[in-house]
Amino acid sequence: MVAVALAIPTVVLCLAATYSYVRFAHLIDERLRGARETVFPRVLARPLELRRGQGMTDRQLIDRLNELGYASRDRLEKPGEFAVGGGAVTIMPRAPELKGQVVRVVFQRPAAGDAKNSSRRPAPRPADRVLRLEVGTRTSERLILDAPVLTALAGGEREKRRPVALAAIPERMQQAVLAIEDRRFYEHPGIDPIGIVGAIVTNIRGTRAYTVGASTITQQVARNVFLPKMFPGMTLKDAREKSLRRKLLEAWVSLIITTRASKDAILEMYLNDMGLGQRGSFGIVGVPEAARLFFGKDVSNVTLAEAATIAGVFQSPSALSPFNNPARCKDRRNVVLQAMVDAGYITEAAADRAVHEPLIIVQRALESEAPYFVDYVGQTLTDQYPGLTTTTTQAVDVYTTLDLHLQRLAQDAVRDGLTRVDSMVSRRKRGKAEAALIAVGPRTGEILAFVGGRSYNQSQYDRAILSRRQPGSVFKPFVYLTAFEEAAKTGRTDVTPASITNDEQETFEFDDQVWTPENYEHEYDGPITYRRALAHSRNLGTIHVAQAAGYDRVAAFWKSLGVGASPKAYPSIALGVFEATPYEVATAYTLFPNGGAIRPLKHIMRITSGGKDVTKKDAQPREVARPDTTFLVTNMMRSVLNEGTAATARANGFTLDAAGKTGTTNDLRDAWFVGFTPELLTVVWVGFDDNQPVGLSGAKAALPIWTQFMKNALAGRASVPFEAPVGITFVEIDAETGKLAGRQCPKVITEAFLSGTEPREVCDLHR
Repeated sequence: MVAVALAIPTVVLCLAATYSYVRFAHLIDERLRGARETVFPRVLARPLELRRGQGMTDRQLIDRLNELGYASRDRLEKPGEFAVGGGAVTIMPRAPELKGQVVRVVFQRPAAGDAKNSSRRPAPRPADRVLRLEVGTRTSERLILDAPVLTALAGGEREKRRPVALAAIPERMQQAVLAIEDRRFYEHPGIDPIGIVGAIVTNIRGTRAYTVGASTITQQVARNVFLPKMFPGMTLKDAREKSLRRKLLEAWVSLIITTRASKDAILEMYLNDMGLGQRGSFGIVGVPEAARLFFGKDVSNVTLAEAATIAGVFQSPSALSPFNNPARCKDRRNVVLQAMVDAGYITEAAADRAVHEPLIIVQRALESEAPYFVDYVGQTLTDQYPGLTTTTTQAVDVYTTLDLHLQRLAQDAVRDGLTRVDSMVSRRKRGKAEAALIAVGPRTGEILAFVGGRSYNQSQYDRAILSRRQPGSVFKPFVYLTAFEEAAKTGRTDVTPASITNDEQETFEFDDQVWTPENYEHEYDGPITYRRALAHSRNLGTIHVAQAAGYDRVAAFWKSLGVGASPKAYPSIALGVFEATPYEVATAYTLFPNGGAIRPLKHIMRITSGGKDVTKKDAQPREVARPDTTFLVTNMMRSVLNEGTAATARANGFTLDAAGKTGTTNDLRDAWFVGFTPELLTVVWVGFDDNQPVGLSGAKAALPIWTQFMKNALAGRASVPFEAPVGITFVEIDAETGKLAGRQCPKVITEAFLSGTEPREVCDLHR
């Protein structure tokens, strides 16, 4: 009877265990299959393009190769590797058309400079230009490599991850994790009884400098990956609850996982799926993304010390974050290194060298991954491609227009520019100014660089798209374009860049309001040519141009562009007293390098789902002005840089032919600069989020950012002139009177006119 009494519960227990095993095994198999089949939608930047003569340092190329996941090696053995030496970077590309061929990028180094007065030997300067591209045995002018991954989208969650195969994660990274998290991982069945007993004894004795845990890697995968998915009502917090029931469930699921998946598959899931902290509003998931955001490099290139740092964060991602607690993070790194010695993975000497390495993290690594731009792409996918990245089981790749090289330059320019602004406004303001920068290819509208603020970690508010601010003087070119358009429609020949406007104070009355505008710094020129009025941003001179053209026509012209709000037809419209975002201003300015055609901005090149192109059609360019009248204004804006309010750009080394306009709003609240060459158009805005006056003009706050970015972005490029369309005539005139130049005129310029509108009178002021 006793045997029967014992047998019944034993049978029941066995049946229950069998049932739960079958049930859990089925759920685990589904989850494992899903994990294998899940390919997180990827957002990619534009492919890396190399050109002979390109302005790029060898360090910048190495950074780009890191972004592409290329591994640094002493000798190249397989695609996806590069080596550095002999004034060149040698690459074995992954691109199918280049596989098997070795590419050598040879750099030209500038002169080391005059060292006659120096007793020291001058340090070598970095390479600054691509001298030669060698593909196999031939040279090439241009080469296109891979498209770098910006991020992977995790079902709409705000996570940054880039899962990779276990083979792509270096052995030192795997060993660091195994040493500190689960040294007997490849030996136990999912739970580690020996480890549990050893941990208890070790912790009681206190023979280690660190507390030993008993939770295996498999148990952590069960707790963080499987339990929340297997039990719909269970949250991640519930799965981590420290109760006996939850611990037993976790152990049971761990045993089942070990019977259903290989050890390598479990370790790969662990290294790719575990959370490793937070940056801004993004969660860092997996060691590949941690390598990017901690150290700014691909996981294949992490050093021993860096691998130990990442492995140390697993225990408590928030408390041990290298960003939040660098001292504790470094201590934990050293604990991991000692654990690797104890496990026999590394020698004491190697650990000692790594222990003495400083903890150097890349604070702005997240900024280099263009988080504001990624947010913009994500919002577009949500709005225009609902369900594409959340419901499909097929691989989705989003190829964007972003150029990561230009993005880095933009981030550097914004950071350096805001540092200067901080120093200038620190005595007068509380808080720090913000900035936005958008750079586009004007002929295509493709967004090449996109900065939405000072620091994404501090604020995820995207000022490039969301900040509606007064454009101020950057609107003035549209006033002059309206004037030329209206004159061309009516056949008038007396409205040209050489026409005279009155730059003198006047009081304007409208809608029972009285307005007395002033020029910046209260300087007035009296009679002045349209060109000079625009170049020196004369408010009164521009208002009189708008008055002559018709305020209603100026407002109607801006409305025809289809960007931003429709301003009211008041005199203040001439000074940009309405609201627009940097994105809208950039869109509007595309009409100048495109001869009067608005080119809608574009940030997504192509989207593939399961290898099939699912991209929606782009908005097409619209002609809103004549090519000839548009050229007149573009040519006038060249004077803004050459002799006007943006002349400091020339003084600071920007030499290419360009056109642009400074912008400063009422009470110095907002500072702008918009400038472009035929190849690149860039908008910069600087101001405070709470609309306090920044107290600086566009030339002082925004122009230096634009100048630094454009100099570096176009380094090595030849100057490209703005081509005059049919119907344009050039005539030498007196710069002051706008009449035909005489022999005695002190300043003669070559002015552009619509054919038939050239001046007929010779200057009589300088006889």
